[in-house]
Amino acid sequence: MSQPSSSNPSAGRSPDAYRGYVAALARLLDEAKVTDRNEGTVAIGEAVLLMAREMRACHARGRRILFVGNGGSAGICSHLATDFSKNGGMRASAFNDGAVLTCLGNDYGYEHVFAKQIEWHAAAGDVLVAISSSGRSANILNAVAAARARDCVVYTLSGFKPDNPLRTLGDLNIFVDSPEYGFVEVGHLAILHSVLDIEMGWNTTHG
Repeated sequence: MSQPSSSNPSAGRSPDAYRGYVAALARLLDEAKVTDRNEGTVAIGEAVLLMAREMRACHARGRRILFVGNGGSAGICSHLATDFSKNGGMRASAFNDGAVLTCLGNDYGYEHVFAKQIEWHAAAGDVLVAISSSGRSANILNAVAAARARDCVVYTLSGFKPDNPLRTLGDLNIFVDSPEYGFVEVGHLAILHSVLDIEMGWNTTHG
Protein backbone atom coordinates (compact mmCIF):
# COMPACT_ATOMS: atom_id res chain seq x y z
CA MET A 1 0.00 0.00 0.00
CA SER A 2 1.43 3.41 -0.95
CA GLN A 3 2.39 5.90 1.71
CA PRO A 4 0.59 9.25 2.05
CA SER A 5 2.25 12.00 0.08
CA SER A 6 3.15 13.82 3.31
CA SER A 7 5.58 11.02 4.20
CA ASN A 8 6.70 10.42 0.61
CA PRO A 9 7.88 13.77 -0.76
CA SER A 10 8.53 12.38 -4.25
CA ALA A 11 4.91 11.22 -4.66
CA GLY A 12 3.22 13.09 -7.47
CA ARG A 13 6.44 14.71 -8.70
CA SER A 14 6.92 15.02 -12.44
CA PRO A 15 9.89 13.32 -14.14
CA ASP A 16 10.71 16.84 -15.27
CA ALA A 17 11.87 17.51 -11.69
CA TYR A 18 15.18 15.96 -12.71
CA ARG A 19 15.57 18.48 -15.52
CA GLY A 20 14.86 21.27 -13.09
CA TYR A 21 17.47 19.88 -10.68
CA VAL A 22 20.11 19.69 -13.40
CA ALA A 23 19.24 23.18 -14.63
CA ALA A 24 19.58 24.58 -11.10
CA LEU A 25 22.95 22.87 -10.67
CA ALA A 26 24.17 24.17 -14.02
CA ARG A 27 23.15 27.70 -13.06
CA LEU A 28 24.98 27.47 -9.73
CA LEU A 29 28.13 26.24 -11.46
CA ASP A 30 27.96 28.97 -14.08
CA GLU A 31 27.33 31.63 -11.44
CA ALA A 32 29.90 30.40 -8.88
CA LYS A 33 31.52 33.43 -7.29
CA VAL A 34 35.30 33.71 -7.04
CA THR A 35 37.34 36.23 -5.09
CA ASP A 36 41.08 36.58 -4.73
CA ARG A 37 43.18 37.29 -1.64
CA ASN A 38 42.42 41.01 -1.93
CA GLU A 39 38.67 40.34 -2.24
CA GLY A 40 38.72 41.25 -5.92
CA THR A 41 36.39 39.31 -8.20
CA VAL A 42 37.58 36.71 -10.71
CA ALA A 43 35.43 35.06 -13.38
CA ILE A 44 34.92 31.35 -12.65
CA GLY A 45 36.32 30.34 -16.06
CA GLU A 46 39.46 32.37 -15.47
CA ALA A 47 39.81 30.95 -11.95
CA VAL A 48 39.70 27.38 -13.30
CA LEU A 49 42.52 28.18 -15.73
CA LEU A 50 44.59 29.92 -13.04
CA MET A 51 44.24 26.95 -10.71
CA ALA A 52 45.13 24.47 -13.43
CA ARG A 53 48.25 26.46 -14.35
CA GLU A 54 49.39 26.77 -10.73
CA MET A 55 48.78 23.10 -9.94
CA ARG A 56 50.86 22.00 -12.91
CA ALA A 57 53.58 24.48 -11.90
CA CYS A 58 53.43 23.11 -8.34
CA HIS A 59 54.25 19.64 -9.66
CA ALA A 60 56.99 21.00 -11.94
CA ARG A 61 58.77 22.59 -8.98
CA GLY A 62 58.70 19.30 -7.12
CA ARG A 63 55.92 20.18 -4.71
CA ARG A 64 52.54 18.61 -3.89
CA ILE A 65 48.80 19.38 -4.07
CA LEU A 66 47.10 18.77 -0.70
CA PHE A 67 43.35 18.29 -0.17
CA VAL A 68 41.43 18.66 3.12
CA GLY A 69 37.71 18.31 3.85
CA ASN A 70 35.18 16.67 6.17
CA GLY A 71 32.46 14.12 5.41
CA GLY A 72 31.29 14.40 1.81
CA SER A 73 34.08 16.89 1.20
CA ALA A 74 36.58 14.27 2.39
CA GLY A 75 35.22 11.97 -0.30
CA ILE A 76 35.82 14.73 -2.85
CA CYS A 77 39.38 15.07 -1.53
CA SER A 78 40.11 11.34 -1.97
CA HIS A 79 38.55 11.36 -5.44
CA LEU A 80 40.50 14.37 -6.66
CA ALA A 81 43.82 13.41 -5.07
CA THR A 82 43.57 10.08 -6.88
CA ASP A 83 42.61 11.61 -10.21
CA PHE A 84 45.19 14.40 -10.10
CA SER A 85 47.85 11.74 -9.43
CA LYS A 86 46.65 8.93 -11.73
CA ASN A 87 45.21 10.90 -14.63
CA GLY A 88 46.96 14.24 -14.28
CA GLY A 89 50.41 12.92 -13.37
CA MET A 90 50.70 15.39 -10.49
CA ARG A 91 51.74 14.73 -6.89
CA ALA A 92 48.55 14.94 -4.82
CA SER A 93 47.46 13.74 -1.38
CA ALA A 94 44.30 13.80 0.75
CA PHE A 95 44.88 14.09 4.51
CA ASN A 96 41.98 11.88 5.58
CA ASP A 97 43.47 8.56 6.68
CA GLY A 98 41.17 7.21 9.42
CA ALA A 99 43.92 6.12 11.81
CA VAL A 100 45.71 9.45 11.53
CA LEU A 101 42.50 11.43 12.07
CA THR A 102 41.52 9.47 15.19
CA CYS A 103 45.05 9.71 16.59
CA LEU A 104 45.28 13.46 16.11
CA GLY A 105 41.68 14.03 17.19
CA ASN A 106 42.36 12.15 20.40
CA ASP A 107 45.71 13.82 21.12
CA TYR A 108 45.12 17.39 19.91
CA GLY A 109 41.39 17.80 19.31
CA TYR A 110 39.48 17.37 16.07
CA GLU A 111 39.96 21.03 15.19
CA HIS A 112 43.68 20.30 14.63
CA VAL A 113 43.55 17.03 12.66
CA PHE A 114 44.49 18.69 9.35
CA ALA A 115 46.70 21.49 10.66
CA LYS A 116 49.02 19.00 12.37
CA GLN A 117 49.46 17.02 9.16
CA ILE A 118 50.20 20.21 7.25
CA GLU A 119 52.78 21.18 9.89
CA TRP A 120 54.45 17.80 9.35
CA HIS A 121 54.29 17.48 5.59
CA ALA A 122 53.69 20.81 3.81
CA ALA A 123 56.37 23.14 2.52
CA ALA A 124 56.62 26.41 0.61
CA GLY A 125 55.23 26.06 -2.89
CA ASP A 126 52.69 23.35 -2.08
CA VAL A 127 49.05 23.98 -3.02
CA LEU A 128 46.35 23.44 -0.38
CA VAL A 129 42.77 22.88 -1.57
CA ALA A 130 40.50 23.45 1.45
CA ILE A 131 36.88 22.32 1.02
CA SER A 132 34.05 23.10 3.45
CA SER A 133 30.38 23.36 2.49
CA SER A 134 29.70 25.78 5.36
CA GLY A 135 33.08 27.49 5.27
CA ARG A 136 33.02 27.42 9.07
CA SER A 137 34.67 24.11 10.03
CA ALA A 138 37.36 24.86 12.59
CA ASN A 139 39.68 22.13 11.36
CA ILE A 140 39.57 23.52 7.81
CA LEU A 141 40.19 27.09 8.98
CA ASN A 142 43.13 25.87 11.07
CA ALA A 143 44.48 23.93 8.10
CA VAL A 144 44.52 27.11 6.03
CA ALA A 145 46.35 28.98 8.79
CA ALA A 146 48.96 26.19 8.98
CA ALA A 147 49.39 26.26 5.19
CA ARG A 148 49.80 30.03 5.21
CA ALA A 149 52.53 29.69 7.86
CA ARG A 150 54.40 27.43 5.42
CA ASP A 151 53.95 29.74 2.44
CA CYS A 152 51.61 27.42 0.55
CA VAL A 153 49.26 28.55 -2.19
CA VAL A 154 45.69 28.19 -0.87
CA TYR A 155 42.44 27.61 -2.76
CA THR A 156 39.16 27.44 -0.84
CA LEU A 157 35.75 26.08 -1.84
CA SER A 158 32.70 26.85 0.27
CA GLY A 159 28.95 27.44 0.12
CA PHE A 160 25.84 28.15 2.22
CA LYS A 161 26.33 31.75 3.41
CA PRO A 162 28.38 34.38 1.57
CA ASP A 163 29.90 35.74 4.78
CA ASN A 164 31.52 32.44 5.79
CA PRO A 165 35.10 32.97 7.05
CA LEU A 166 36.79 30.52 4.69
CA ARG A 167 35.83 32.73 1.74
CA THR A 168 38.39 35.38 2.70
CA LEU A 169 41.41 33.16 3.36
CA GLY A 170 42.57 31.77 0.01
CA ASP A 171 44.52 33.06 -2.95
CA LEU A 172 41.35 32.11 -4.82
CA ASN A 173 38.04 31.49 -3.05
CA ILE A 174 35.22 29.69 -4.87
CA PHE A 175 31.71 30.09 -3.44
CA VAL A 176 28.74 28.00 -4.61
CA ASP A 177 25.75 30.13 -3.67
CA SER A 178 23.32 27.54 -2.31
CA PRO A 179 22.12 26.42 1.14
CA GLU A 180 21.75 22.82 -0.11
CA TYR A 181 24.48 20.29 0.72
CA GLY A 182 23.90 18.34 -2.48
CA PHE A 183 24.31 21.33 -4.77
CA VAL A 184 27.34 22.65 -2.90
CA GLU A 185 29.17 19.31 -2.73
CA VAL A 186 28.48 18.33 -6.33
CA GLY A 187 29.39 21.86 -7.38
CA HIS A 188 32.74 21.67 -5.63
CA LEU A 189 33.51 18.29 -7.20
CA ALA A 190 32.51 19.46 -10.68
CA ILE A 191 34.58 22.65 -10.47
CA LEU A 192 37.68 20.83 -9.25
CA HIS A 193 37.23 18.10 -11.86
CA SER A 194 36.99 20.80 -14.52
CA VAL A 195 40.36 22.15 -13.36
CA LEU A 196 41.95 18.75 -14.02
CA ASP A 197 40.02 17.85 -17.16
CA ILE A 198 40.55 21.20 -18.90
CA GLU A 199 44.25 21.22 -17.95
CA MET A 200 44.51 17.77 -19.56
CA GLY A 201 43.05 19.12 -22.80
CA TRP A 202 39.29 18.50 -22.62
CA ASN A 203 38.46 21.77 -24.39
CA THR A 204 40.77 20.93 -27.31
CA THR A 205 39.74 17.28 -27.73
CA HIS A 206 35.98 17.53 -27.28
CA GLY A 207 35.09 20.93 -28.69
